[in-house]
Amino acid sequence: MLTEQLNAPVPGGTGRYTAELLEALGKSAPDGWSVTSAATSRADRVIRVPRRVLVALWERGLPPKLGPHVHAPTPLAPLPGAVVTVHDVVPWTHPETLTPRGVAWHRKVIERAAREARALVVPTSAVASQLAERVRVSVPVHVVPNGVTRLAGPRADDLPSTYVLAVGTVEPRKGFELLVRATERLRVPLVVVGPQGWGGVDLSAPHVTLLGRVSDARLASVLAGATVLAAPSLAEGFGLPVLEAMAAGVPVVHSDDPALVEVAGGAGTVVRRGDLASLTEGLRAVLADPHHTVEAGITRASEFTWEKTAQGVWRVHTGQPD
Repeated sequence: MLTEQLNAPVPGGTGRYTAELLEALGKSAPDGWSVTSAATSRADRVIRVPRRVLVALWERGLPPKLGPHVHAPTPLAPLPGAVVTVHDVVPWTHPETLTPRGVAWHRKVIERAAREARALVVPTSAVASQLAERVRVSVPVHVVPNGVTRLAGPRADDLPSTYVLAVGTVEPRKGFELLVRATERLRVPLVVVGPQGWGGVDLSAPHVTLLGRVSDARLASVLAGATVLAAPSLAEGFGLPVLEAMAAGVPVVHSDDPALVEVAGGAGTVVRRGDLASLTEGLRAVLADPHHTVEAGITRASEFTWEKTAQGVWRVHTGQPD
């Protein structure tokens, strides 16, 4: 399994996916199979070229030989004959939320994977449908939902008693700028967990606490103290923070992005994408009754495990039916 995403400057949600899937695949390997990680560093098999050179080789269709069964957990490595996970179709649905170079690069590698991979794995039916509408896909596509990492810990003692939480890389498509305005209207503190991404998104405001990238232990404590998690994204492929919050007993307000609606399964409060009034009112309703969707969220999150994700990926590699 290719684990180069773990060496990225900002691994993001796909970094979480890569790490969790690697562990789950190793624990559930069928008889006669084993799992080996491969990357330019921090891997069982070290590919001895600089990361930038490796990416350039992959872009030109000149990958190193890694064996007959390769899983690429991101389209970073659209190796011919590999099984490739495509997390979203944001380069087509919301290109304005990426750099022009990022749009061109992601479209190129996903289109190559759709032609040359042995199969594609996508996390939601929404992504499968959006992909089919926008890309000529010549290989099988399998919907294999992500798992949820259950984060439990003591409540953070250095944060306000009530706050809205947002988790994710700070970049335009996450909708965090709108969330700053909504929480300002509501006069409620906002806590943001996640590294600064591209786009120069400035969330600085008196009521906002920016924690940056944090450990799982710290995230667990921040979740434990949150009144509500807000996910006002313009576009997602899955939305791991939504399920992580639900698993921790935190109610969720999320946008009407199709993948988030699919993953939340009716256990969250839905608001319109990019609509300040809708987001404000959704948050207001949950802040007034924060226990309303908690049990539904816990039940929904329990349906997603990394073990199930690994079993789905193994079925693709071994040729078993979904």
